[in-house]
Amino acid sequence: MVWVKICGIQDTETALWAVHAGADALGFVFADSRRRVTPEQAAQIISVVPPEVKKVGVFVDAPLARVREIAGFCRLDAVQLHGSESPEYCRLVGFPVIKAFPVGKGDFRQTMKSYDVAAVLLDTYVPGQAGGTGKCFDWRLVKDLRCAPRIILAGGLNPENVQKAVRIARPYGVDVSSGVETNGRKDKEKIRAFIRKAKEG
Repeated sequence: MVWVKICGIQDTETALWAVHAGADALGFVFADSRRRVTPEQAAQIISVVPPEVKKVGVFVDAPLARVREIAGFCRLDAVQLHGSESPEYCRLVGFPVIKAFPVGKGDFRQTMKSYDVAAVLLDTYVPGQAGGTGKCFDWRLVKDLRCAPRIILAGGLNPENVQKAVRIARPYGVDVSSGVETNGRKDKEKIRAFIRKAKEG
């Protein structure tokens, strides 16, 4: 069954709703974003989330010491890196790493081979943006991809297309943020529908 992460969590109510709906992981954004939370906010939300649900912190080219500090303070299970972090940087984080690669910029398959990480997240390349754009890429590009232990699909997923994406790409997991929002805020019904359709995939 497909692993599902709901990203951009900013409040306890939404976090618990996503957990109740069947989310396997929650994402907390510490990079520059309208979904950004402080370590204190994230830690408070995380404190009420069941241990079996993974808590993932999202960073973009942050100082390594800061990533480790926030990950420890918030008791994160993993960190998701969306910048130009090197393989060496990833090795030194001290927490499981999900490394994001943009599909549509260069040969992402070749770049991935240099990284020894827990999972690879594939997102749509949009110049000047590190993710969360709500834009899809051609899922056939990652079908049967075996360059990493776990492939997580992101970029433009929503309740209407996630089932098709899963059937085409056959990823380990899917990651969504803007696709389960209405007017820039998390939509509970969209979260529930997204998780159900992804897992039915």
